[in-house]
Amino acid sequence: MNHIALKMLMGDTGKYIGIVMGLTFASLIMTQQPAIFLGIMSRTYSFIADVGLPDIWVMDSKVQFVDDIKPLQDTELYRVRGISGVEWAMPMYKGLLKARLTDGTFQTCNVVGLDDATLIGGPPIMLEGKLDDLRRSDSVIVDIDGARDKLGKPSLLPGGKAIPLKIGDNLELNDRRAIVVGIAKVTRTFQSQPVIYTTYSRAKSYAPKERKLLSFVLVKAKKGQDLAKLTRSIREKTGLAAYTQTEFITLTYEYFMHNTGIPINFGISVLLGFIVGAAIAGQTFYNFTLENLRQFGVLKAMGTSNWTLLRMILLQAILVGSIGYGLGVGLTALFGFAMRHTILAFKFPWQLLLFSGAGVSLICIFAAIISILKVIRLEPAIVFKG
Repeated sequence: MNHIALKMLMGDTGKYIGIVMGLTFASLIMTQQPAIFLGIMSRTYSFIADVGLPDIWVMDSKVQFVDDIKPLQDTELYRVRGISGVEWAMPMYKGLLKARLTDGTFQTCNVVGLDDATLIGGPPIMLEGKLDDLRRSDSVIVDIDGARDKLGKPSLLPGGKAIPLKIGDNLELNDRRAIVVGIAKVTRTFQSQPVIYTTYSRAKSYAPKERKLLSFVLVKAKKGQDLAKLTRSIREKTGLAAYTQTEFITLTYEYFMHNTGIPINFGISVLLGFIVGAAIAGQTFYNFTLENLRQFGVLKAMGTSNWTLLRMILLQAILVGSIGYGLGVGLTALFGFAMRHTILAFKFPWQLLLFSGAGVSLICIFAAIISILKVIRLEPAIVFKG
């Protein structure tokens, strides 16, 4: 009977391909769109994840997410250092500054100032140069994507590709010279702006003059210290907000989830993919069953049980579902591979396979149920009509 079921399914090539394509489209949309959504959301907290050494981030109590900078006075650093359980506490500046490029244009950049002595909070991967080179006069380290694209020098040919910044090139930050001494690899941020690292004191000289310029205090807990207890202690004794890295990532993630339209927009795309896939595959599968009612009637007249016919339809649904799901997931993986070096955000964890697999299964179950009901109610006498 399995052989007959497969022969019935593939006998009409046009409908067979139509069902598979409908499920492929649904699988593709239900995998690709969430992958882009996860990629975008992961960029909202990428800066926090890149700074791996500190256990606790201390900031103003009104900060809502990582880019919502509310500067502190430098004296807050010493208050945090004085709390029991703190191994060390280092300052960090983070702000948006405009860099003047060699052709006179301006580009907004994320400038990060690291503690002058320890350089804690630096980029995770150095591609060229060393982090210690930041100790040289007027030195900065630029991320590779910014160096290649937005901070690149204009091409010598009209309409040509920008010439990437390299070590030794100069920038201007707030009318002060900045010399590139290193190229780093960092995770792209939500706004995809170039990231420039320098020392804390130099970053303050680049920034517009303000009374408060300290963005974060990075804290390392003493060995064996309970982080929850230490963050509570910092909050109580300083009145500042203190989060572990995971808590700060969650705070940022939740802000974008609840205060932007990103989840709704991608949710609608996924829902439309599911509905369109279900409509195409379900309708085509149902029409396929209707056109094969006479064959099912013959099988019933020959004594084939409803259970056997049900298994035949389920086999057909599982086969087209598996092929459509595999093609959709495969196309999504190819899409992600092709986009890996572009600005497009894309994150494809294994959980997405389960998500899209559940969606395609629901479509197949829906299509199978309406077909099964039709076959079960079928009277064998239909074979002898007309």
